[in-house]
Amino acid sequence: MKIKDNFWSPIQNMIIDTVLPYQADILEDKVPGAEKSGAVNNFRIAAGEAEGEFYGMVFQDSDLAKWLEAAAYALTVKPNAALEKKADDIIALIDRAQEPDGYLNTFFTVKEPHHKWQNLLECHELYCSGHMIEAAVAYYNATGKDAFLNIMRRNADLICTRFGEGKTRGIPGHQEIELALFRLYQATGEKEYLKTAQYFLDERGKEPSYFEAELASRDWFHWAHGPENKFYAQNHAPVREQKEAVGHSVRAVYMYTAMAAIAAETGEEAMLNACRTLWSNIVNKRMYITGGVGSTHIGEAFTVDYDLPNDSIYAETCASIAMVFFARKMLEIEPIGEYADIMEKELYNGILSGMQLDGKRFFYVNPLEVVPGVSGQVPNYKHVLPQRPLWYGCACCPPNVARLITSLGQYAWSEKGNAVFSHLYMGGSVNLKAAGGVRIDCESNYPYGGDIQYKVSPEADTADFTLAIRIPAWCKGEWTLSVNGKPAQAETTNGYAYITRKWRSGDEVHLALAMKPIRMYANTNVRDDAGCVSITYGPLVYCFEACDNGASLAALRLPRSAEISDEKSDLFGGTVILKVEGLRVESCEALYSDIPPKVKPVNLKAVPYFAWGNREIGGMRVWMLE
Repeated sequence: MKIKDNFWSPIQNMIIDTVLPYQADILEDKVPGAEKSGAVNNFRIAAGEAEGEFYGMVFQDSDLAKWLEAAAYALTVKPNAALEKKADDIIALIDRAQEPDGYLNTFFTVKEPHHKWQNLLECHELYCSGHMIEAAVAYYNATGKDAFLNIMRRNADLICTRFGEGKTRGIPGHQEIELALFRLYQATGEKEYLKTAQYFLDERGKEPSYFEAELASRDWFHWAHGPENKFYAQNHAPVREQKEAVGHSVRAVYMYTAMAAIAAETGEEAMLNACRTLWSNIVNKRMYITGGVGSTHIGEAFTVDYDLPNDSIYAETCASIAMVFFARKMLEIEPIGEYADIMEKELYNGILSGMQLDGKRFFYVNPLEVVPGVSGQVPNYKHVLPQRPLWYGCACCPPNVARLITSLGQYAWSEKGNAVFSHLYMGGSVNLKAAGGVRIDCESNYPYGGDIQYKVSPEADTADFTLAIRIPAWCKGEWTLSVNGKPAQAETTNGYAYITRKWRSGDEVHLALAMKPIRMYANTNVRDDAGCVSITYGPLVYCFEACDNGASLAALRLPRSAEISDEKSDLFGGTVILKVEGLRVESCEALYSDIPPKVKPVNLKAVPYFAWGNREIGGMRVWMLE
């Protein structure tokens, strides 16, 4: 899909025109004040073109890989000769750094050449290969150039030769290679890639003590991570038997996405049922209202059901991106509205919040509450930063945001048989294969308005097919759908309205969704949200910032009877703000007192959560005491 949308097009253009050049400079250590990356220079050293030591995380190569993948998608949005030249030069450098047998990993080439493949738990060789493979497939699809693809095919062939049934036993500590080999199989048709992707999934959990045995076979370690925590590595049970989302959240959801991809390819019901079970556990018991997943900073991990603290949260940006991947794969199998609802929630909230509106600062952690003097300073809260940094030593999130947003057109539509599905209300045009070929143009004022127009243009004079349009759960059944100005004859199933008819060029479909502020309450098992309320507007979660509402946000109350009004503003380029008649509790100076606090009325303002932290440093809350 080519996106032409008042909300997403400016963001995509900013990624292409500002973020990708900025990140390229970061990766080459050209931005004063930003934390050093060393990613490009590591490849120069590995290629014998520079002197020095390897710099950065053991997975530093993956930052460059994700940037290249983002660049590939950017080239499908609009031509950019300078960006393409930059990418080609980096690809040529990667080629020169690759070892003769296809091995590609600068940490081991430069720093630990005698320890290759010995520490799969900690050292991310398969993870880095996976991201490079995904970038190579994306670049081949975008440009038709096969140099990068051939580099990574050599690398993938090495992996497939080494690992598998009857070969060296192994599973990645950080899942990603499974997704990548599947994409490489789709691009090349080479079934060995599919077979090896399946192997890594099938082998996981078969022997829960695998990583302990790996540690016993070597006399060195990288981080000294204990392999005894089988749940952290999702190695506690075979993947088809796993019932709860556990361990490192990004690793887990990348794995679940690969499971869904394999289930879609093979039709295997056991794998699909495992995906359904894991999905349900996440979205119904382990997900924040913003779509954030992974509630603890200790291991960047899932914990237990309903454990969703707002101020010590983790909710890594990459984990929300992984949920989009997972949702999309599940939609390919079964068009159920909940998958697209969650995909939308992630995109408009938990992912966009990970990037400053100017594209030059980024969050790793996406809190739902920030307390000045505590967040970023007090032990157990130091990871919850009140301001987005320029970069990170562990910079997985910034290029991940770039690669997702430049590829957004892949998520709005899909096809299944003779039906086409509109999952996301992004303006633009899409060409589909249904009924011999059809183009659909969409115009939308989303997410600040609920009017979505579709114009259908079959290649033939007429075309018989089904147009299925998602009806989001948040609209509470308040919607209308018409075709050429008349009520549509539509069947609503699993969150989609199906219109089956003989379409003619120029047919127009209008979806009208009721947009209004909605009070949201958490399950009573979520102890951190007890007695609290949050506010949503369409797909957007809103928050309260101190710069609008004064200090001590904890002293504010939102009476259940208070009116909430929406108002178009010039803030953040034209967002909708919410105004609430609230209360401020004014207590005495004593730490404890038997005197009830005074209460006075105040006018409060809420802004979209994705935009918080773009004006000044201060407090922020999503959940407010009612």
